[in-house]
Amino acid sequence: MNTSLSSLRSLVPALVVLAVLALVPSMGPSNRMLSLAISAGINIVALYGLSVLFGQTGILSMGHAALVGVGAYAAALFARDADVGFWLALPLGGIFAAIAATVIGIPSLRVSGHHFVIMTFAFGQLLTIVLTNGGDYTGAATGLDLQFPVTVFGQRVDDLIPYYYIVLFFVALSAVASWMIINSPYGRTLRAIRENEKLAASLGINVGRHKIGAFVVSGVFAGVSGVLLAYFLRHISPSQFASFPSIYLALMVMIGGARLLLGPLAGGILVSFLPEMLNLDPVESRILYGVCLIAVILLLPNGLIAGLLEGWQRLFRMLMRKDTASRTADGNHASEAGR
Repeated sequence: MNTSLSSLRSLVPALVVLAVLALVPSMGPSNRMLSLAISAGINIVALYGLSVLFGQTGILSMGHAALVGVGAYAAALFARDADVGFWLALPLGGIFAAIAATVIGIPSLRVSGHHFVIMTFAFGQLLTIVLTNGGDYTGAATGLDLQFPVTVFGQRVDDLIPYYYIVLFFVALSAVASWMIINSPYGRTLRAIRENEKLAASLGINVGRHKIGAFVVSGVFAGVSGVLLAYFLRHISPSQFASFPSIYLALMVMIGGARLLLGPLAGGILVSFLPEMLNLDPVESRILYGVCLIAVILLLPNGLIAGLLEGWQRLFRMLMRKDTASRTADGNHASEAGR
């Protein structure tokens, strides 16, 4: 009972943040800020998948943007060739990205550490090459346009605000799904593999199967994110899913923190909005990202949210010790006065 209450409390901060984010359109943001918020939300959906893979299993993928690309291209091709709409494209994008994750995961997870990172990075580059040389079918380097509208209850969605709420709904769904995975027996098994792979194997855990499973789960999140991106931009191209976008996603999840539910939310919002708030150009933004990543690795290895929580706990303990010491001193003075 205490365990279930504790796990439920871990979901509350994320829900509070999401409730605050639901109020953003009522604050009258500009179209640019609203577009940035939508882009951040789409990234956060993908980040929750990456947090399952990296935060819970301890596997860092540098091909996550490629899985986002699989979902995006699946949505565009199904819309063009089969008149498949937005709501059906969402599960299809997740399924195709999960299949792609399986194809990558089976050979890649035979290695570990930096070898795995290199193999996932190579997959991202390979997908870009395939899409670029796909001719008219994939739109080559130019990419594909997506003209199929998003509809809700038969009404066409052409404005940014309704689409913002659609993306926010999927962010909330991703957060709840991630929370359920983290607090399930499966999540505990993934953490056991992360902490000590050999010990987990000695206890009868099929390490390889669970690693591939985590990769497939992350692929589902990435595929849904890709569909949301395709319908938001209405145009996709191979360059959007190359190596740097994958590094960008890894940077977000590492800065925010991959092990806590608030980590992807914090990383996605911070990395998306910080350059805008500081009025930085793309080159300056990349320099800032690098500095932030180095600072997080050196000072907050578990991410910004975990670092803030640890700092708050230390401050609370220090204040409690001072309060206890003060009460003890007052008690001693009172005792001496009584004598």
